[in-house]
Amino acid sequence: MKMMTRKATMTNKERVEALLRREKPDRVPHWPFGPQGFAMIYAGFSIADQYTKPPEVVYEAEKKASQDFDWVFAPQVRTRRGRGEFGGEVKLPTNKYSQAAYVVKYPAETPDEVMELKVPDIKLRYTPEVIDFYKRACQEEDGNKPFKISFGGTSVINTAGGIAGYDKLCKWMIQRPEVAHRLLRLAADYSIATAQYFKDTFGVERVLPKGYTAGASNQLISPKHFEQFALPYLKEVHQKVLAMGFKHLWVHPCGEHNLNLPYWQQIPMGDPGFVTIANEVDLETAAPYFPNDIIMGNLDTTVIQIGTPDEVYEAARKVIEQGKRLPSGFIFSQACGLPPMAPVDNMRAITRALNDFGWY
Repeated sequence: MKMMTRKATMTNKERVEALLRREKPDRVPHWPFGPQGFAMIYAGFSIADQYTKPPEVVYEAEKKASQDFDWVFAPQVRTRRGRGEFGGEVKLPTNKYSQAAYVVKYPAETPDEVMELKVPDIKLRYTPEVIDFYKRACQEEDGNKPFKISFGGTSVINTAGGIAGYDKLCKWMIQRPEVAHRLLRLAADYSIATAQYFKDTFGVERVLPKGYTAGASNQLISPKHFEQFALPYLKEVHQKVLAMGFKHLWVHPCGEHNLNLPYWQQIPMGDPGFVTIANEVDLETAAPYFPNDIIMGNLDTTVIQIGTPDEVYEAARKVIEQGKRLPSGFIFSQACGLPPMAPVDNMRAITRALNDFGWY
């Protein structure tokens, strides 16, 4: 097996910048998906500490991991409220394999409660402490840091699911479509307001809005319902966020989206955008639907958690070699969130695979 290990001529920041100019970098960059939990464990903290510690602790832990594992560093503004934007009750992760806060009481349990909800004030989530730190972080330059900060600003479907629960959202799509549309309208308006707040606070230069769409996968809804409910709101939010001046959007169609790809093709991502593909979708199947965007993905997270270093190395090699063939540009990443308890040797195996097979 031919390997092309050689000395790097670019930083990770420069690699991503080259892709944004639609040029090939020296090597495929690694931009890990949701690395905060792993970074905190690697730094000696707990998974829940990413929500309870001051923001600079999470920032420094992620920066240290990016240096040690040769990652892109794209710090995301995180808050202690987790998924509790609209109220309800949210608890911090307790399972050692999960890094997301989870809802134990939804803000709205009935159609009437949904109809009475209003879009909350963005500042209730993004406290002065958090914003002040990230203003300072924006001034820091780092060879792994192509964007000053990123933020969750286009997660329409996931936000809607967090208001009343995915089970109710899916049920209401069939039984009470006006209620489902109300949930999505609230989520879309909140996304737009969040992006406007970040523009007003940080500007748009090297600030990256991100979106997650697990709730729109075909494991939960049909392509017909994606077209009817997800597509119009995603398209509207993306268009309005780009019109604010943000240049690039990052989106993760989480899970099974093969039948949704023709609809995703209609949603603008920027010039270019970043599309992070799950392992249920083949990279080369997805790429023609996003000819102007950078494809990211899509190493199965299961092998990272339970595989041996040799198995991880081989799985990473296959993804890297497939990704290098994509015409619009490729960034290696995981298919979904990086397992917080991933063995360090497995993460080093990914770095080794990139240095063996990732060169152009």
